[in-house]
Amino acid sequence: MCYSNRLLLLGIVLSLHFVTPTAQSIYCDLTGNYTSNSAYRANLVGLLASMSSNTKIDYGFYNFTAGENSDKVNAIALCRGDFTPDKCRSCINSTSQRILQSCPNQKEAISLGGDCTVRYSNRSIFGVMEENPMLAIYNVQNISLTDPEGFTSVLRPLLDRLINSTALGSSTRKFALGSEDAPDSQKIYALLQCTPDLNPEDCNSCLLRLRDYRRECCNGQKVGGVFVTPSCYLRYEIYSFYDPAAESPPPSPPAPPIEQPVPPAPPLLPPTQGTYGTKRNTTTRTVIAVVPTLVGIILVISIIYLFLRVRKRKDHFENMDEIGNIESLQFDFDVIRAATCDFSDANKVGKGGFGPVYEGKLPNGQEIAVKRLSRNSGQGNLEFKNEVVLVAKLQHRNLVRLLGFCLEGNERLLVYEFVPNNSLDRYIFDPKKSANLDWESRYKIIKGIARGLLYLHEDSRLRIIHRDLKAANVLLDIEMNPKISDFGMARMCVLDQTEGSTNRIVGTYGYMAPEYAMLGQFSIKSDVFSFGVLMLEIVSGQKITSFREGENREYLLSYAWKNWSKGTAANLIDLTLRSGPLSEMIRCIHIGLLCVQANVADRLDMASVVLMLNSNSIALPLPTQPASFMQNGVPLATSMKLDTDCRPVSHNEVSITELGPR
Repeated sequence: MCYSNRLLLLGIVLSLHFVTPTAQSIYCDLTGNYTSNSAYRANLVGLLASMSSNTKIDYGFYNFTAGENSDKVNAIALCRGDFTPDKCRSCINSTSQRILQSCPNQKEAISLGGDCTVRYSNRSIFGVMEENPMLAIYNVQNISLTDPEGFTSVLRPLLDRLINSTALGSSTRKFALGSEDAPDSQKIYALLQCTPDLNPEDCNSCLLRLRDYRRECCNGQKVGGVFVTPSCYLRYEIYSFYDPAAESPPPSPPAPPIEQPVPPAPPLLPPTQGTYGTKRNTTTRTVIAVVPTLVGIILVISIIYLFLRVRKRKDHFENMDEIGNIESLQFDFDVIRAATCDFSDANKVGKGGFGPVYEGKLPNGQEIAVKRLSRNSGQGNLEFKNEVVLVAKLQHRNLVRLLGFCLEGNERLLVYEFVPNNSLDRYIFDPKKSANLDWESRYKIIKGIARGLLYLHEDSRLRIIHRDLKAANVLLDIEMNPKISDFGMARMCVLDQTEGSTNRIVGTYGYMAPEYAMLGQFSIKSDVFSFGVLMLEIVSGQKITSFREGENREYLLSYAWKNWSKGTAANLIDLTLRSGPLSEMIRCIHIGLLCVQANVADRLDMASVVLMLNSNSIALPLPTQPASFMQNGVPLATSMKLDTDCRPVSHNEVSITELGPR
């Protein structure tokens, strides 16, 4: 749920200077109300009271429901991880009272920014990652000018380490804190946490957004700040603001006594017994010392050997042997054939550039989508293995999840989760269906695609460039949440690699950035270009290559720029969008134009896009004329200087996905 336009902000954002932030911002949902004598009110008051008095809040997290049907209340409370149970209950009690006073008849409300977060709703909120509203409270003191880079070089790894620790927490506690020495005799303290009902991926994504917003909202220049969403919390300071005991490691077991040389035998003992005893103990100590040394040497050699072997396999991941790492995902061909009714036409739900896609149902009742690669599709072992290895490692709610694969003779099958609402292009380009896709749904789809791309570019274990992002490769689940699909042409890069080149151009004209279509140069910014095109298509409801203005056929980007420069950007908005905030739609057009700039360096990155989509307070730079290399659907080479060895692009190498009716 997006709170930016639906909630009444009763709190304020404060600037702090070496004080503990206790100011709370309370947001009241204005879309659903209850009456003072209603069952919902009774359930809500009783539920909040039970939270503050519950004696089982040992981990600072509480979730519960009360009532049934339309009177059902869902509530969540989360205290700071270093709080004692008594302090936690006290915070929940006082916060609950303030929410009821501030939101006297709203069915949904949340309090952010204090030492505990309390929220309730008439919808399901457990296990759902919520990024809005977001509250930023920062320290007014700037980082010392003597070594600003040194401060950031300590803070960033500290936050990344704690993000990882928090995300890997248990189902009852996702919390981490720590400190590191910083330049100018300073020390940085940080505390991070998520509501423990989140899965590790959502917790990680939520905290990464807060980490990146710290850099954007304060230009990375503040020595401290608190950043909070309904699902996660991040705070750092240059003074200790949490309970030091929470950072202390558990007591170590007592160290074994150091073995001392055996003293000479007492005079009453025969000398031979004393000498024997000493020699025996010395031999024992020698064995004890030598054995661990040998074991350590063998262990180090084994680790080096395994590291070199794994690294060699990674460096040569084009080999089909890589599939051996995910053999547990392999399906039996007969099972898939039975699930799809022997790949019958009745089960066919689409056709991609490399083969048809079928709907199926496994014996356990799970619905699946099976991509059956054509034998003459041109996708050989490399592309097939690429998609399997790549997608199997990706876990994000805005990416289609790979369930497994099948190799049987010449048959190559990819088995995905089934996404029931088909692809985005079936909605935005269909006059009847687009009328049912209101602005709230479209805006949710835009933001979901942006989050998925940001994960690919920045948050996954490897930087991934999709290279074929388009409306047909975005699927919609039962709640119309977008899921990016079709990774057959994606490129996997190391984290510090942001670009590459290829002699084989794959993708779809119109969505391809000009430097890629003309020169084969791809980067994360070429994905940003594709996203900008897709964003303008979603707003306008028009295809990039077949847009018409009256009787004239025009390229959508040129039409968008012409209207933007004239101050008539509203002409681009889909006529079926009869309601919705006009300023938000214009802002999306603005961001879309910033994504399709001709100069690669002028385009946004996905972190900036996600930030701009989620915060209307971020000022947007003015766009310049976007890249234009299409006329009447034909690529133009005149807008860019081609290298002399650049090969002409064959239309046969373009991956086109067409989804047909079921």
